[in-house]
Amino acid sequence: GINAEYGQSYNRLSNAPLRKEYAIEMACSAIRYGPGVTEEVGMDLQNIGAERVAVITDGNLVNLPPVQKALHALEKARVPFEVYDRVRVEPTDTSFKECISFVRNLQPDAILAVGGGSVIDTAKAANLYTTYPEADFLDFVNPPIGKGLPVTKHLLPLLAVPTTAGTGSETTGVAVFDYEPLKAKTGIANRAIRPTLGLVDPDNIISMPARVTAYSGFDVLCHAIESYTALSYTERGPAPENPKFRPAYQGSNPLSDVWSKHACHIVSKYFKRAVQDPEDYEARCQMHLASSMAGVGFGNAGVHLCHGLSYSISGLNRDYRSIDYSDEIKLIPHGLSVCITAPAVFSATADSSPERHAEIAEILGGKTVRKEDGGEALSDVLREYLHTLGVPDGLNALGYTEEDVPALVAGALPQKRVLCISPIDTSAEPLAEIYSNSMKNY
Repeated sequence: GINAEYGQSYNRLSNAPLRKEYAIEMACSAIRYGPGVTEEVGMDLQNIGAERVAVITDGNLVNLPPVQKALHALEKARVPFEVYDRVRVEPTDTSFKECISFVRNLQPDAILAVGGGSVIDTAKAANLYTTYPEADFLDFVNPPIGKGLPVTKHLLPLLAVPTTAGTGSETTGVAVFDYEPLKAKTGIANRAIRPTLGLVDPDNIISMPARVTAYSGFDVLCHAIESYTALSYTERGPAPENPKFRPAYQGSNPLSDVWSKHACHIVSKYFKRAVQDPEDYEARCQMHLASSMAGVGFGNAGVHLCHGLSYSISGLNRDYRSIDYSDEIKLIPHGLSVCITAPAVFSATADSSPERHAEIAEILGGKTVRKEDGGEALSDVLREYLHTLGVPDGLNALGYTEEDVPALVAGALPQKRVLCISPIDTSAEPLAEIYSNSMKNY
């Protein structure tokens, strides 16, 4: 058969050893969206017969309304629980292991995560390694750092209540962390670890500070654009020998396209409003919805260079701290490390799919764009978003110089899970050029 834009001719009955990928698999968590749905979580856990719940959050959120509402809902439904509130923002292998130890000792029959991507990702890891108590930590971590073993057991029910509009972690089978021995960002990617249910309650993001709103919003935007411009799933190849080995990040595909493209439409209408006016309830609600939509898109298609290059940017940080985040630790927020290279990335990838780049530039900029100008137009509109929303001026502003480029490249090269669906060459030289072109954006 032939699959239009995405395809090539192929024989569905062929068992040729290195045939290209021919199938896509759509997987995402069940999502419940609406103001106040946090108050239903006690009934949800009661409905599945939970008798001991591990509630995962962080030390800041534990005293704030989203967590308090969730705990009240559990108390009202008479569901016993224990709280773990030591999740680290931008988790590490050490912080993952501390939470894993808590959950293993508690032996719950369900897990509830209330927080941003760091909290939800930590809960996914705790769920996985509690189900596999005999596993070595690197067994399920992505290659080349870990073994990337398949997950064949059923995990505990995991309910996720996101409190930021950015990561889309409530929809995906991905958990990202800093692997401290190598100072490298890596993760676990397997459909089996995605939450059972994501409760997307816009009431939980009303108090989100301006910088958190901005950087989490850029994470949404990059999720959507990267998944829409990724290598086509039919070009990812070879097809897996067994469907259980089909990766979570499959490449751009017609199912993910619908979600990613629509997320861009929402971002174009509501992102600036959500950052510039904290009282704009409609805009913040819509960005929360866009986060989940982009999560469904990239959770099945994947992300590529903005994310692949971001991990060494955050991991090699010397002294940068961001307002509205923790004052105690040096931190380049995830969304900032992702968006800082976006203009250079999409200029570099333009020739791989000029129509798609032009299409997104039109959606975000509101102006007609010729196909041949797609990369330049998309880069320009992204610079305008970055500048308008107060993002620091390139890698120089985060403390990096040209001398850091080799180390940044060395930290990016192991990110095979995302680099493998880049639409352009990901050897050291083109990556170095993108980092160099990102030193200043304005």
